[in-house]
Amino acid sequence: MFETITIGADALKQLQELLQNRAFSKVAVLFDENTLHHCYPLVKPYLPEHQLIQIQSGEVHKSLQTCENIWQQMTDLHLDRWSVLVNLGGGVIGDMGGFCAAVYKRGLYFVQVPTTLLSQVDASVGGKTGVDFRGLKNHLGVFKEPVGVFIYPDFLQTLPQREIKSGYAEIIKHWLIADAEMFEEQRHVGLFTENWEELIRHSVRIKAAVVEADPLEGGYRKVLNFGHTIGHAVESYLLEKPGRELLHGEAIAIGMIAETYLSVKKGLLDKKSLDKIETFLVSVYEKVPLSEDDIQTISRFALQDKKNTGATINCTLLERIGKAVYDQPVTLPEIQEALRYYSLI
Repeated sequence: MFETITIGADALKQLQELLQNRAFSKVAVLFDENTLHHCYPLVKPYLPEHQLIQIQSGEVHKSLQTCENIWQQMTDLHLDRWSVLVNLGGGVIGDMGGFCAAVYKRGLYFVQVPTTLLSQVDASVGGKTGVDFRGLKNHLGVFKEPVGVFIYPDFLQTLPQREIKSGYAEIIKHWLIADAEMFEEQRHVGLFTENWEELIRHSVRIKAAVVEADPLEGGYRKVLNFGHTIGHAVESYLLEKPGRELLHGEAIAIGMIAETYLSVKKGLLDKKSLDKIETFLVSVYEKVPLSEDDIQTISRFALQDKKNTGATINCTLLERIGKAVYDQPVTLPEIQEALRYYSLI
């Protein structure tokens, strides 16, 4: 799948070796104001001569307008197809930087250096790139694998607790779709874990195995979308509501509760499992109030989900804890019912 995935204290050293040993014509680093302050100083000693490309942080800037800014800076720096772009940041930087690299001059090399827990366990792995478009999450994008992913867990020390919790949602998702034993063990530990590196390695192993089996999401890879049909709809809707915006993982936590409820409603999952999952997620993530008007509008966002076939909304649900099933048709009324269930817990 990837040429390199390195996790651990030597990740930056391995990045240095890749950049030194490959005959890249130029090296450029993409970052935002947060990674410039917290992460770039840690990475800079491992970089050869390089150029800098800075953008503003946040999902609201994950747009074609920002891409134009990046492409203009790449053009001004005279990057060619033998240059490499180092994406230093969270999921927004990784997704958008990969997309810009894949499109620029029909593709130049890029590497991912994820700096948030979310990007380390999810966004940087799998070769998906993309940007939001007119309020729709990751509506434009391509599959393009980086030449390397370098995961340095010590970056987590620079993160606020809210960002840790956002990334933790994707770790929970990986347990729910692929490792029931890990879920049972870790739900009693939660955010008090002392071994983030091992949790990162475990999540990356799960995601990498799924992606390797289905690189272009023709079938099985859709299991990774558990919680995302409804979660992305919630995230997209609230992104347009100033002061109510959610981080990705916070929205996915809502999606996982709602889609677990649908799993029970459709006779796939037992009620006891719903209770376990719901209790755990509610203990980690604060409830987000949703009005009936919110619920009606959020459900319509699901009509644009990338997994849909024609007018059918396809969802990934749970058959049991540790096993997901994809391409499960759901209706707008069912999504609304699931969101009402979430609102009442």
